[in-house]
Order: sequence, then structure tokens, then C-alpha cells
Amino acid sequence: MNTTARLAAFGGALALLAAGGFAVGNAAGPVSAATGGNAEHGTPHEGTTAGDAAADDLPGGLAASKDGYTFTVADPTPAPGRFSFTITGPAGKPVTAFDVEHEKRLHLIVVRRDTAGFQHVHPEMAPDGTWSVPLTLPAAGSYRAFADFAPAGGRPMTLGVDLSVAGDYRPASHETSRTAEVDGYTVQLTGDLAAGKTSPLALAVSRNGVPVTDLQPYLGAYGHLVALREGDLAYLHVHPEGEPGDGKTPAGPDVEFAAEVPSAGTYRLFLDFKHGDVVRTAEFTLTTGGVSAQAPADGHGH
Repeated sequence: MNTTARLAAFGGALALLAAGGFAVGNAAGPVSAATGGNAEHGTPHEGTTAGDAAADDLPGGLAASKDGYTFTVADPTPAPGRFSFTITGPAGKPVTAFDVEHEKRLHLIVVRRDTAGFQHVHPEMAPDGTWSVPLTLPAAGSYRAFADFAPAGGRPMTLGVDLSVAGDYRPASHETSRTAEVDGYTVQLTGDLAAGKTSPLALAVSRNGVPVTDLQPYLGAYGHLVALREGDLAYLHVHPEGEPGDGKTPAGPDVEFAAEVPSAGTYRLFLDFKHGDVVRTAEFTLTTGGVSAQAPADGHGH
């Protein structure tokens, strides 16, 4: 495992409204069988469409297609129950071969565009390449679904599509927060995000005022962090310093990360941690300032 996780590039002049985000996320659109791409090196083939090429310049999760791969959902207005989708490859057929990353072949993140209702789940794939998972979107509104995966032998990528749930939409607001309470646990975040600089972050887990020193490994780590930039939902999935069983990484209370954000903005951070055989999610909101810097735009910091 990469022991230094980096937050990916969130640069670019992108719309901050939900409607604008919808347009960007679907601008690439489906790709034809002639659309090609070198999945490992990211070099477009001669047949690459303009939309697919433009997707290469976007931060992770803002495009539905990249390098000839397309994230297609069975129903963009899913009813409570089972959510299904496919990842279509450059040949125009569902992909069935994926590399295992952090013990899974694909990570699915779903969150409402106001960053409420965060879910990190792991679908199962049928032999025909159809992925499915039990999923219920908790309230009305526009959602973003992120598929975080690596085609077999290819480079990791994150694709995103919009979902919607009809009803009375009541947007949530988020103030800057460094302390999260979840199921009797308190998680305290220390450190700051500084644009263009690597910033150490530590998230300390306690329960009833007592530090938790026996966190359980979850997907090969003591914690997983997803960062979303408010407004356009540019995405990054990062992992902490060290790993369970390496002889030097304690099982809490601190889970440490090295984060680098190249652009100023407000970020929502979601930490998954496991204790007592249950995975819980702690949420935080941080605002950073500073000069922008160029960095890889694949949405991965691992």
C-alpha cells in the first residue's frame, strides 16, 4: 500500500451550482465502440472523442466517461432497493476484469449534492459485468454516484453520474467542523489544509472519553478518507499512513494522513473506521486558502 496519501487536483474553472455539476458530469456522455484509450498510460487512441479527451482534464468524478470507459446506471431515478450499473469499456461492452484495490474490485460512493447522505458501499458483479448493491437514497434531491476502480492492468480512475430522487428537497448546510459524534464515538480532527502544500492530518477516535486503541482493519487500513470539494464535488479517495500489521502503525486512537490540496475551497471529509465489528462514518468540513497548483487529476491519492 502507498504509505503517503495525497489529495488529488481539484483545479479548473467548474460550475458550483448543482445544475452546472450535472452538465459537467454528463458532458462526456457514452462513448462508441470506436472510442479508444490506453488505460494504463492514459494516451488516447486515434478514435477518441472530443468529450472523452476533455474528461482527461477533469478532476476525479466529474465525468461519466474517461479513457474509453463509461459508468452507466440502470436507472438514474432509483427506487429504494437494489441499485445496478455497468462499466463499459473501449470495445463498447461491459468490463468484467478489474484489479483489486484495497480488497475490493470497485468502491461505490453515493452522496447528495449538498454532501448529505454519504454512503460508501461495495457492489457485487455478475458474470455479465452488471454490478448491483442494496441501496436506498434517504431523501429527495440530486445525488452524485462515484465508481472508484481500476480496469485490469489499467490505471485507477473515478467516474461519476447523477441520480435523482423526487420529493420535497430540503438542502443541508455545513459549518466548519473538526469534531464528529457518531454512535457514541467522538472523532477529533487536527491539522489544516493548505493549498499547494502537503498537510498532516490526524483523526483521533475515542468512546465515552476513552481513546480507542483497538481499531479494526477495514479494507486493509485503520481508516479511509473521502474528500469532496463543495460545489462541484470533485472527488478523492485517500488512505492513511501505514497499515495494520506493519509493526509500526498503532490501531488508534490516531489515524494519520498526508493531504495535499492544490486549490482553495471548502472540503467535506468523510472518515470510515471500524470498531466493534461495525463500520462508522465521521464527517468534517474544512476551508482552506492559498494559491492553486497543478496536480494529477485522476481523483486518486493512493
